[in-house]
Amino acid sequence: MISKPPLSGNRTLKTRVKTAKQRKLSSTRWLQRQLNDPYVSRAKKEGYRSRAAYKLIELDDKYKWLRPGKTVLDLGAAPGGWTQVAAIRTGSNPQHPSVIAVDILPMPLVAGALILQLDFMDDDAPRKIREQLPRGVDIVLSDMAPNTTGHAATDHIRIVALLEAAYPFACEVLKKGGVFVAKVFQGGAERELLALMKKDFARVLHAKPKASRSDSSEMYVVASGFKKKIPSPLVGEG
Repeated sequence: MISKPPLSGNRTLKTRVKTAKQRKLSSTRWLQRQLNDPYVSRAKKEGYRSRAAYKLIELDDKYKWLRPGKTVLDLGAAPGGWTQVAAIRTGSNPQHPSVIAVDILPMPLVAGALILQLDFMDDDAPRKIREQLPRGVDIVLSDMAPNTTGHAATDHIRIVALLEAAYPFACEVLKKGGVFVAKVFQGGAERELLALMKKDFARVLHAKPKASRSDSSEMYVVASGFKKKIPSPLVGEG
């Protein structure tokens, strides 16, 4: 049952949710937060599948990677908010998509995107994704996140494990000058991985979009200017 408090002065009117007998307190809090989240309301009005779309919009408004003609790989794409933004901003052609979205969950079609339902952590997944990227990509986005446990240290280890899997694959498929953006939790990327990124990219930083909830430890590592390594010719050939 939903109830609204009376107006008092100039305070913002918020929706309060009463705890039902069959609903856990955590579920009630989540529902109340959703009902009062301006990004949730905005996403519904503007046709985005999730509030997460505005995180990518804010990042791209600042750094401007998603230019027309760019190719994008979106890992952990469901329900598709980031995929929608990437397809719109790159002008991806629905007949010849330049945006590839990957997720373990089924996902409705997005105009301008090729959707692959795969578990990225499966041994065969990288090969199947590479088959769709014969010329590489300009941008790799990874909004992959594990199911959280509520235990900060455990959640941090899990998100770093996903980042450590996504990063070498991104380096394999990215074109020279490419961009890698990935979700991390507070504390950022692990020190060793961050040091590696600084060698592989011209610029590496952490960013927290305003659309990320203030009480969340979520942030993003942003690496741009990929220094594509060119294999050395074999000595003695010819």
